[in-house]
Amino acid sequence: MQTRRRWWHLRQQCRMLGVFEINPEHEFYHLTSVMKNGLHAALQPSIDVPAPHELAAEHFKAEETQIHEDFEMQTFAGPVFAHLRSSLGLTEEEYQHSLSNDHYLQFVSNSKSKADFFITNNKRFFLKTQSKREVQFLLSNLQAYMDHLEKYPHSLIVKFLGVHMIVIPNEIKKYFIVMQSVFYPDERINIRYDIKGCEVGRWTDPAKGNHIIKVLKDNNFEGEHITLGHQKSWLVNQVKIDTTFLRGLNVLDYSLLLANQPMHRDELEGRHSLANIIIRTTKSLDLDDSPTEAHAPCTIPLLDDHSGQQPPDTTDCGSDQRQHARGETTGDATPLQEINCQATGTSTEMELQEFHNKHRRLLPNFENAIHVLDGPQHRYFVGIIDIFTVYGLKKRLENLWKRVRFPGRAFSTVSPPAYSQRFCQWVQNHTQ
Repeated sequence: MQTRRRWWHLRQQCRMLGVFEINPEHEFYHLTSVMKNGLHAALQPSIDVPAPHELAAEHFKAEETQIHEDFEMQTFAGPVFAHLRSSLGLTEEEYQHSLSNDHYLQFVSNSKSKADFFITNNKRFFLKTQSKREVQFLLSNLQAYMDHLEKYPHSLIVKFLGVHMIVIPNEIKKYFIVMQSVFYPDERINIRYDIKGCEVGRWTDPAKGNHIIKVLKDNNFEGEHITLGHQKSWLVNQVKIDTTFLRGLNVLDYSLLLANQPMHRDELEGRHSLANIIIRTTKSLDLDDSPTEAHAPCTIPLLDDHSGQQPPDTTDCGSDQRQHARGETTGDATPLQEINCQATGTSTEMELQEFHNKHRRLLPNFENAIHVLDGPQHRYFVGIIDIFTVYGLKKRLENLWKRVRFPGRAFSTVSPPAYSQRFCQWVQNHTQ
């Protein structure tokens, strides 16, 4: 039994190239131990007192400092992030357990970022150190971020679940954020892509650095496609909506995280069953918005992921042609399903229009459903990350320098309108 356990741990270590357990000998052991203990205590109030159903201005300004024997932990806008976690169906006990139960893992990537990346042992949540400026940027735009997620609950923008600062007197003062991992669970993900929609500096040699998890880039993706069938229009539209929001924040240099895995035969055969549709519908609908008073029975037709029915385009992606709803079906398509419910006096058409207005889709029956899109044969993990780079004076000067150095070539440092347009154009061109 002991030999078998050792072999299991060896296989795990070989599989997790670039991910290292932070044991007592690790350089970050002390820091992460303090972070775990601080998070465990910081989350207890939100377990004892449920998250607010409605957010007020004071929730966004909330700051709580807990003083421990050897360190201090400061939590910013705690009620806001507790509210967001609740809206994602994540219990506070589950969240606390993930963040404070086992050793963290260090994630070592080929990213140019100077931040430190940690992953919870179950690889469900990322923790990333941030600069004070980046944290202030997030908190100052938190109301707009929450408004966007409320309007578009299936947005692909990464879900920030907490913002904290740890202080160890005379040693460390670190800001860090907690995010939901786009790649969860990642058991069958072998290759990841970080896409910015440009060419300069966007190549990673797959043969170099075998000790690092491969995060490939735009030029590595040439010749590849995201094959979604009729869900293409949903992805293209949602990326346009999300990048329009980011353009309004005057940011650039964000990335599309992308990975895929072939679906098993049982997944392909079972996803159109009535039981599966009901589960996916439950995931997709915000139950708080659903009618609760029993007045008159009705059936609400729900948008199926292969129907091609989508809300109208809201942004221009560099083309005069807009994506229109398509009513045709293919052999793989599933008809609209009708789910019995209890409704108020509102009409079925109004309910369906509200569903469309919020730009929702039937989420797959999967643990990380918001960041998952199922195509005909492959499952895709998709999310937009790194939204903290503001187009200020430094980036404007960098833009001028790169225009001289790379004339006629596409580089990352361009104005937010140009960046968002090029970004969503890349998605449109590479999705079929």
